[in-house]
Amino acid sequence: MKFPFKVFFCTITVIAAALGFSGTYLIGAQFRAAVDRETRLALDENNVLRFAFETVALNAPLKYERLQDKTIQEIAALLRTGRTLRISDEGKQILYYPEEIKVGGELLDVLTGEIQACRLVESGGSYLVHTATDLEVMGRSLYLETFKDISSVFDDRDRGFATYRYVALLTLLGGAAVMTVLSLWLTRPIRTLSRAVAGMTGGDYGVRARQVSDDEFGRLTGDFNTMADALATKIDELREAAESRERFVAAFAHELRTPLTSIVGYADILRSCELDEDSLFSSANYIYTEGKRLEKLSFRLLDILVLKSDTLDARFVPASSLFSYIGETFRHGPVTVSVRFEEADIFAEESLLTAVLSNLVENALKASEEGSSVEVGGAAVADGYRFSVRDYGCGIPEDEIGKLTQPFYMLDKSRSRSRHGVGLGLTLCAGILALHDSSLEISSVPGEGTEVSFIIPDARR
Repeated sequence: MKFPFKVFFCTITVIAAALGFSGTYLIGAQFRAAVDRETRLALDENNVLRFAFETVALNAPLKYERLQDKTIQEIAALLRTGRTLRISDEGKQILYYPEEIKVGGELLDVLTGEIQACRLVESGGSYLVHTATDLEVMGRSLYLETFKDISSVFDDRDRGFATYRYVALLTLLGGAAVMTVLSLWLTRPIRTLSRAVAGMTGGDYGVRARQVSDDEFGRLTGDFNTMADALATKIDELREAAESRERFVAAFAHELRTPLTSIVGYADILRSCELDEDSLFSSANYIYTEGKRLEKLSFRLLDILVLKSDTLDARFVPASSLFSYIGETFRHGPVTVSVRFEEADIFAEESLLTAVLSNLVENALKASEEGSSVEVGGAAVADGYRFSVRDYGCGIPEDEIGKLTQPFYMLDKSRSRSRHGVGLGLTLCAGILALHDSSLEISSVPGEGTEVSFIIPDARR
């Protein structure tokens, strides 16, 4: 059952129960009050008739000292006007009872002395207040009973219930209409939210629920939209990651296919053709060169996979150890590599940091022309130790800088492949620096050169 109908039926049930209870209680209380009032009046009337009977009997001219039955009947007939009464003798035998009311004399059994008794009885479809009292007059012990018809009180009660049921029905119908409108209005944010959820389930992750109130439902709508924004962002990230993996696989397959094609081709020539010494050397050199490319590619991929373990064996390393290695490794070549640094202890894993510096210097050399120079530097700064590698080569366009750390991305593919480049160097550097809580900072001007730097945080701070 939908929530608006639940609200509707629950509310109507509560209203119906409240109306039923309150109506029954109020009309019942009024009825009991009316019956009590009529009972008091009947007792008062019984007292008046008792007094009147005694008075008439004492003042009437009598031939006998003891009141005769005939005289009793005459006095009762005199007092009967507008009333229903019954007179019984000492043996509870009826002396006067002209009415056709069939009510027994059980009430007389509870009388002792001069006390009164009363009860509510039904006779012939009518409701009566039956009262009784005893009286002593002129040697006779008599019983005086009266019967007061209070059927009108019961009729008023029945009419009250009928009217109340009619009013309650109208109230319920009106309440039903009001609650239908209110429940639909109050649950409007839920329906709006449900439509948004259905849209997202159908794949429309851009759908948002319109906030139509400032209450709890409105805040729930806002929370849903916030969740949807976060979900859409995460989906975009996952989509980008999937596309990145696809590009990685495509680039990896391409990088494998090119050297393998050369290796297979030249190997087939060596196998099937008779070559002179120069051609033989050239073919073997091609196989060697492409094999080195495959070797470098496999080692770089292995390094990147190792970085996924997020393990780091860091210790304090003197800066001189790192820079002396760079100076010795790149001492010979068509491009001059100059090293300037400040001595300091750096908290890092030496082999990984050496790999970063070597990759950066190799990239700088690839971007530089013969006779140019590459500057490698290190200096202590406020938050750690800053490494920098600067070249004066072709530079990098600004819109390409953000792509440099993507796997297999190469700014100049022909130059990189001619020097056995595979486009994984900066990807490896970014991963290593992430383990050291650092990152690459690249600034470049096309035609003037590029500077790549990073800061290793000071572990003692």
